[in-house]
Parts: sequence; structure tokens; C-alpha cells
Amino acid sequence: MKSDFDLINRIEAYLTGELSPEEHAEFDQLRKQDSAVDLKVVEHQAFIQQISEYGMQKQLRTDMESIHEQLNINSIKDEVLPAKFKVRNLWNKYRLNTAIAASVAICAVMLTLLSSGYFNKSITSNYSALRREINNIKRSQNQLIKGINDRPVSGPANPGQFGGTGFALSANGYIVTNYHVVKDADSVYVQNSAGESFKVKQIFIDPAFDLAVLQIIDPGFKSLSDLPYTFKKNSSDLGEDVFTIGFPRDDHVFNKGYVSSLTGYAGDTVAYQVDISVNPGNSGGPLLDNKGNVIGIISGKQTQTDGAAFAIKSNYLIQSLASIPQDSLVDKLVLNKKNSLSGLSRTDQIKKLKDYVFMVKVY
Repeated sequence: MKSDFDLINRIEAYLTGELSPEEHAEFDQLRKQDSAVDLKVVEHQAFIQQISEYGMQKQLRTDMESIHEQLNINSIKDEVLPAKFKVRNLWNKYRLNTAIAASVAICAVMLTLLSSGYFNKSITSNYSALRREINNIKRSQNQLIKGINDRPVSGPANPGQFGGTGFALSANGYIVTNYHVVKDADSVYVQNSAGESFKVKQIFIDPAFDLAVLQIIDPGFKSLSDLPYTFKKNSSDLGEDVFTIGFPRDDHVFNKGYVSSLTGYAGDTVAYQVDISVNPGNSGGPLLDNKGNVIGIISGKQTQTDGAAFAIKSNYLIQSLASIPQDSLVDKLVLNKKNSLSGLSRTDQIKKLKDYVFMVKVY
């Protein structure tokens, strides 16, 4: 590629189907070999989608205003005043415009609900999953192509459409997050504490427990050091102190609390209820006890109760991982059994943990 501008033009032609079959195949190969190029493709695709949705909303608004201008409001008022028998005449006269206006209004409402993720929410409105929706419509084209030649990738300028948290299951690149964070994703990247982004693929999902296992497949990724935490198999105690680290914004956020119930929302035995402050973006983050054992994965909160968050119990994560056939994995997935966080101060625990907790970016 001669320049960033040339690359963007090539990506545009690739996404709009303007390349010949040979050129398309060549570009597909380039995406597989160069993760930075692949990242720019998914970013540009997301950018185009956001622009398209914005344009559709603008067009709907214009159509509604046009229909409104065609209605003679004063005439309608004059005809409404007489007795009831004139209602039928009024309906016959204006039913076409009224039906069109109603249809456009319904479309506008539906589009707004779809773009806001309304239909992806839990059936019970009192429960809120904690996937973070990110507004990237204001990102400029220059930001989208910035840093394309940097290695490793220093975080995409386009933060993606949705965000969440994930954390390492093993040193060789396996990460767990919530299934609802990555559901329907075209591409997923994770970003570490140094701001480096890596492409991942989904290797296992368990919608029943709201879990997804990802694997870093980026050639720029180097194995992590041994994990400092273990995964607790036994149930935690009521009132036990806990803490979490996640990404409700673009850097690590620490929160602490305690286990307030041994069951989750509406008595769900798969989860704990935790009195802790969490926000959209915390989904998929680790919940740890004072010794540094992972006891759960943050998944949601109760919207009408302050501090009522929910975390999937770690023993269900262990149970879910056990159902993955090891021969289906390129690399072995073995959970750490040695805890090096026990006995450390909270600040030292957090310093060790930060390298193993990732921001999840969904496109």
C-alpha cells in the first residue's frame, strides 16, 4: 500500500464489491496476513454502517415533515367541530395521508429501538445486561486510519459498536467474557492495559450460562506470564467482601462490594447478587474475593435497586469449560491452580491483575 489514503480507497472498493474476483481474493489474503489491515476493514465497515443509519433517520424525519406539510391543519380543525356524523367523512378524506404518516412514525420508532439495542434487552425490564454501546458516528475518517502501520496495533481509533470486559483463562491467549457481549459480532478485538489491540475468535459459547470463550489469534500477541489468580470451585459466603475490575469506560475501573445473596436475579441459582457499583461495559469482568480467587463473572444489574449487580458463579464457568473437547482446540486450555494474589494489599493485587483484564471491542 502506497499510503493510508490508497488503503482506504482499496477498502472502500473491497466493501462495495468494486474489486475483480482476483483482486478480492488478493485482498482477503492480505487481511489474513496483516491484522492491522483487517482491523481497518472492520472499522471502516462499522463507520459506513453508522453513517447509513444516521442517513436513514434523517430521511424518515424529512418524509414525516413533508407529509405534515401536505395536511391542511386549519381545514381539519373546521371539519372536526361539527357533529359526530362528519367523522366518517373526515376519515375518508384524510385516511391516506394519516396512514402514511402513521407508518412513517412507526418505522422511525422501530428504527430508533433497533439502533439503541432495545430488542436485545432482557424480557424483564428490571434486569439490565452490562454491554456498553459506543457512539462512533463522531469519529473522523482521519482517526479511523490513524496508526495503520504501527505494530503492535495501538488500539483502534474506532472503538467499535459495543464494548465489554474479558479476562484471561490461561497464559496462551484464552479469554472469557459474557455471551451477550459478543453475540452477533462480525469481528471482536481485545485491548490490553498497554493499549495494544489483538484480534480474537470465538471458540466456544454457552448461552445458557451467558459465557463465551475467545482466543487471541493475532500474530503480534505474546503469551502472558502465569496467571496470578485461580478459579474458585466452592460457593462463596453471604457477606463476603469482593471486588471487580472492568471497562465501563476506556481505562480500568475498580469497584468493591460484598455478596448480598447466594442467588441472582429472581432467585437464579447460577449467579450471585452482589452489592457493588457496576455500569455498562463491566459485563464479562472478573469478580474476586479478598484472596484473589475468581468467584464469578459480572453479567448484569437490577435497574430499580441501587448496588444490586449479578455475577455468574465461577463453578458454572468451570463446568462450561469442561464441556469443550480438548482435541477441538489448537492450544490446550488449562486453568491456573496457583494463586499469587493471596496476602497482597489490594493495590498490589490490582497492579498484578491489570495485565490479565482486557477491554472487549465488538464490531
